[in-house]
Amino acid sequence: MTPTTTTTALAPHPDRLLPADPGARAVARTVYEAVRDAPIISPHGHVDAALIADDQPFPDPAALLVTPDHYVLRLLHANGVGLEALGRVDLSGTHPAPPGREVWRRLAEHWEDFAGTPVRYWFETELHDVFGLTEQPSAANADEQYDRIAGLLTTPALRPRALFDTFGIDVLATTDGPTDDLAAHARLADDPTFTGRVLPTFRADAVFDPSRPDWRHVVASIGEAAGIDTGTHDGLLAALRARRQYFIEHGATATDTGVLDAGSTPLPAVERERIHAAALRDPSSVSAADATAYRHDMLFRWAEMSVDDGLVMQLHPGVIRNHHSPTLERFGPDTGHDLPAVGAFTEPLRPLLEAFGTVPGFHLVLFTVDETVFSREIGPLAGFYPAVYAGAPWWFIDTPAAIGRYRAAVTDSAGFTKTSGFIDDTRAYCSIPARHDMARRADAAYLASLVVTHQLSEEDAVRTAQRIVSDIPRATFKL
Repeated sequence: MTPTTTTTALAPHPDRLLPADPGARAVARTVYEAVRDAPIISPHGHVDAALIADDQPFPDPAALLVTPDHYVLRLLHANGVGLEALGRVDLSGTHPAPPGREVWRRLAEHWEDFAGTPVRYWFETELHDVFGLTEQPSAANADEQYDRIAGLLTTPALRPRALFDTFGIDVLATTDGPTDDLAAHARLADDPTFTGRVLPTFRADAVFDPSRPDWRHVVASIGEAAGIDTGTHDGLLAALRARRQYFIEHGATATDTGVLDAGSTPLPAVERERIHAAALRDPSSVSAADATAYRHDMLFRWAEMSVDDGLVMQLHPGVIRNHHSPTLERFGPDTGHDLPAVGAFTEPLRPLLEAFGTVPGFHLVLFTVDETVFSREIGPLAGFYPAVYAGAPWWFIDTPAAIGRYRAAVTDSAGFTKTSGFIDDTRAYCSIPARHDMARRADAAYLASLVVTHQLSEEDAVRTAQRIVSDIPRATFKL
């Protein structure tokens, strides 16, 4: 493409995302103002706790805002920018990582490619509100903006802990592997100068699929961390229970699980042990049918564990990981080529829900990247089962338009109480307030539509908005 050579003012409109109709817009303003400055509760994200515990200055603008953000990477890659030019380590060794300034220039040159996307929306809010930029990035001002942001990153006000307070974060959940020692979380919990809450989330996806090449290593490492022999399936379950308890002792309230599908049919103990033993001998010998059966049984066992220990169970099936093998081989995972699959919950989860769906205290939060299932499956499930909560639009559909569609699709069946609150799901630390502000505006717009059609009073709309950002996520995630 031809690089942009002109600059445009960067001035996010105060009524962005609010309704075009003047009457509805006035109501939405009232609703939004009631939650605009409310503390941020982020119960599902991917910021590294060590970032906050260490409180070191961010390295440079590109390393902070571009390279770790797969939303940004995938759109730039789609428009012809190689990942090697965006700071991702090239495992082939053929392209050394470019300087951060060069990475920032690529973003600025392709700024117009983000027009109309939620990524552009987050970026504009972030660049304006956090870094004080008044011009949109372009080829003409790329170096100037890079230098300005780089200078700000050396100041105490832009250190991670200072931003935690500036952003108004109350609770921030991280995502952590089953053998993580959670040392950074412990340091934060023991630090009297840090008043926020950074909570670990237990994620052990690799143990669900015995056909994975790394499955034996993961199973062994969990056993080592727990001090329990994982040579049997019962041993693995015992080790996982122990590790979950370790996370609970460090403040965890939830697990997170991403699997290909939501199948949850349990296996007899003898079958579980048979597949487990075969996988320990040679994962490549496990048939596709056995691997699937094992995974489905593990999902059932996961719910069983949550019933016992109280951890909220987050589930997001339906994502095809690492769709492009050459990119995976050169740049590793989380580089923008995980893609949606068709979602299904009602039948696949029936065994799990028949066993646990009405057990007091069990919380199962369902996420999807296939929004067609919100009205067809997730909303109705949340509208019957006490255990089920409709997770917010996430990943490919955490957009203003999709948030409105989600509210319309789920509210009819499940109301507001059986939802999750907004999920930012981000590694991009500085985008957290922009993402939550977007959700608050989108929800204000939806609530205003109910007010002007006389389905809800303005007072109820304000109170509902306040519950969405506070009471509801606290209750759903047991915070």
